[in-house]
Amino acid sequence: PNEPRPPVPVELSAKVDNRKVVVVPDRVGAGLATVTISNQSADDVEVAFNGPSNGSTDPIPAGGVGSLQLELETGEYSIESNVPTISSSTMTVGAPRPSAQNELLLP
Repeated sequence: PNEPRPPVPVELSAKVDNRKVVVVPDRVGAGLATVTISNQSADDVEVAFNGPSNGSTDPIPAGGVGSLQLELETGEYSIESNVPTISSSTMTVGAPRPSAQNELLLP
């Protein structure tokens, strides 16, 4: 028989300002995620996800937008920028999301 399809990828949004990195939602199920990051700070930044799986962006210019695709595993993540004056945030990844096996009209 066929293997079940993976879960539908989740879309996350992140904002970096002069004070903090914020990711919404901050609780998701494990699986593929695409993070769109808006840099609203005065500095060029790189954003890193550190946890059970790791990933980081290329430099995002001040006022620019970047993205990152990650295979999130269950656990706690710290989201940090490479600018020391910008505070990090955390995110919780729960159990894997259900298969998209019987979902129609998915991309």
